[in-house]
Amino acid sequence: MEMTATTLLRDPMAIFAYLAALVAIIHWLSETRLLRKVFEIIPPILFAYFLPTISTALGITPVASPAYDWMMRYLLPIALFLLMLTVDLRSILRLGPMASIMMLVGTTGTLVGGAVSFLAFGRWLPDEAWKGFAALSGSWIGGSANMVAIAESIGTPDSILGPVIVVDTIVGYGWMAVLLFLSTWASRYDRWNRSRTDVIEETNRRLARIDERRHPLSLRPLALVVGIAFAGAVLATEVGDRLPRIGDPTIISHTTWAVLIVVTAGLALSFTSLRTLEEYGASRFGYLALYLLLSAIGAQADLRAVFDTPLFLLAGILWITIHVSLLFLVSRILRAPLFFVATGSMANVGGVASAPIVASTYHPALAPVGLLMAVAGYILGIYAGLLSAWILGMLAG
Repeated sequence: MEMTATTLLRDPMAIFAYLAALVAIIHWLSETRLLRKVFEIIPPILFAYFLPTISTALGITPVASPAYDWMMRYLLPIALFLLMLTVDLRSILRLGPMASIMMLVGTTGTLVGGAVSFLAFGRWLPDEAWKGFAALSGSWIGGSANMVAIAESIGTPDSILGPVIVVDTIVGYGWMAVLLFLSTWASRYDRWNRSRTDVIEETNRRLARIDERRHPLSLRPLALVVGIAFAGAVLATEVGDRLPRIGDPTIISHTTWAVLIVVTAGLALSFTSLRTLEEYGASRFGYLALYLLLSAIGAQADLRAVFDTPLFLLAGILWITIHVSLLFLVSRILRAPLFFVATGSMANVGGVASAPIVASTYHPALAPVGLLMAVAGYILGIYAGLLSAWILGMLAG
């Protein structure tokens, strides 16, 4: 699709600057006293996607641009590489068995729920709706980074991704609100369930102290973060372009190979001294790259696609119901406290932004458990999301 001459912005650098400015303004406003509560209800990621969509509808930005091509090709590997590089895998591996089991049950519930909800609603949705379900499964196993990764890997159309982001926000945050409400019933549930509350203290003892040291950003670490991120992204992309596509429909594309390479390499390097770059905010740079990428995706989307949202919403509600039901079933079998139901769910559905909040509502001292379970979730999300895409692709025929 060619750029239209009627758009206000046509120069690729001007388009990139405009999107970067939008992302900056969104995050600035999210921290202001007047609007902070608004952004707690409507997360910044929704604005980062839909404001560029509206900009294109108003003729400010074009539907296609070399700026988008560059951002789509390189920003995702940059974001994922830095997010994985800064993971503290040793602390995750020290979590108690109850935490790990409930987090994995939440992942399984997402996989099963996605398949069942697609079978229930797929016939009334657009032809490539399964790609939207796959992207949502990535988001609901670890967070937004995984959603974008899966969407890019399998080529989810922009017309499908818009409704999916709406469902992710409404259903995902709606369920988070329910979990926060249920925290007042935790003691009653645990008495009824005869929960093994001793495992909460055991998990806390096993949890390694999270490194919270932060240093002022200086030129040397900034150069390392930027240099390593771009070099890793370009190298992974070039290697991915030379590897074969796999699946019919395609599940492992050239982009998928690049994603798998940067995720695996980032995790391997997280065991080296490079992980200390997190003390200078390396993961924040990764999230910035993710938001910029999402703004580019939003700028290419069709605002009319939002009208397809109601059926996607019903599918999302059924999906989350299956996910929750499986967690409560296993909680009953294992006598797991409600704390682990809540954190196991949010570690998948909400990711690193939401899981610590929910965990601290149930037990203030255990917010780090929620954080580490969520980090484990977004590691699994890449691989489990691709598995979900394969299953959904098979169901779509």
